[in-house]
Amino acid sequence: MNTSNLPFTLLEYESRIAKVRTAMEVLGCDVLLVTDPASMAWLTGYDGWSFYVHQAVIVGPSGAPLWWGRAMDALGAKRTVYMADGNIFGYEDAFVQNPEKHPMEDLARLVKAQGWAGSRIGVEMDNYYFTAAAYLSLLQELPDAKWVNANVLVNWQRAIKSEAEIEYMRRAAKIVENMHTTILERAEPGMRKNELIADICHAAIMGADGHWGDYPSIVPLAPSGKDATAPHLTWDDSALQKGEATFFEIAGVYRRYHAPQSRTLFFGEPPTKYRAAEAAVLEAVAAGMAQAKPGNFAEDIANAFNATLNRLGFEKDSRCGYSIGLSYPPDWGEHTYSLRRDDRTMLEPGMTFHFMPALWLDDGGIEITEPVLITETGAENLCSTPSGLVVKG
Repeated sequence: MNTSNLPFTLLEYESRIAKVRTAMEVLGCDVLLVTDPASMAWLTGYDGWSFYVHQAVIVGPSGAPLWWGRAMDALGAKRTVYMADGNIFGYEDAFVQNPEKHPMEDLARLVKAQGWAGSRIGVEMDNYYFTAAAYLSLLQELPDAKWVNANVLVNWQRAIKSEAEIEYMRRAAKIVENMHTTILERAEPGMRKNELIADICHAAIMGADGHWGDYPSIVPLAPSGKDATAPHLTWDDSALQKGEATFFEIAGVYRRYHAPQSRTLFFGEPPTKYRAAEAAVLEAVAAGMAQAKPGNFAEDIANAFNATLNRLGFEKDSRCGYSIGLSYPPDWGEHTYSLRRDDRTMLEPGMTFHFMPALWLDDGGIEITEPVLITETGAENLCSTPSGLVVKG
């Protein structure tokens, strides 16, 4: 057991396991196979770029969880998880990307060895990292098991952050503030976009206030002009243009905890419709933030935001926010509650979300977004980056 690299105390990990076991009991599963790398990290401390091969954390009815993955990555597990080496299991490399064998055959052998072959086993049915082939292999190798859909079971236990997690998110927020400062300082008409992205990434990794920056689960999104009518384009080597809007959807990251924040840069005076959209978004955000408090529902924020936005002549047909925290590629969301109509998730202190009131217009887009913490009395914007459009030149 190597505790020197752990980002949290053993007591916190044990508390997390206890919360998950309670949720397992409610769902009706005895054993849980966790393949989401963020949930694996949250449960055990495991951290490595190994999620391109099959791996899992197994939570049984009692005792510490088991880590299972590629044998070479078991060495990384020994360096990062809180469990003893005897709880770490690696499969041979012949299982890696081999159409004749599937790693789940090895996982099934481990489950049998633990005496769980006939148990009610939960799996994350709609997780990026749990494939159809993985499920079919488990069905074949463990015919006596009863399979339970435990998708996002662990994710929901992650929704309310501990004090230590909140501190990590505050550090991530400081990093994204520096990233936006870098954009304001470096961006100029004629600058190639890839050069600016390189500066942003440098600021992200350098960190802030003496805290290093981790890699983000989503690369910087930075479309300009007509490209900014779409939400998820990245960058190229085109030059930044005067009279054109570019939005930057980026995140500061510390120990895998994300603080995403977006701003929109305009060289020259923005057109009237951009100023109108800016004013509408800011007023709608204020209305939404007034509803962001314990005891209210996630939909209360969205309903207040959308009512104000519609009154001011704009519409947003997508959700305006989602839960954030610990994550790995390809997404920094936690896949639990969303800020949209009919989401009746009750807000509680310690919840963190990305308030994402982006608007995509006919000739560009505006993103002015914030990472938000629900407090005992209301909500706190984790960043102090000036709001509104960023106008330069």
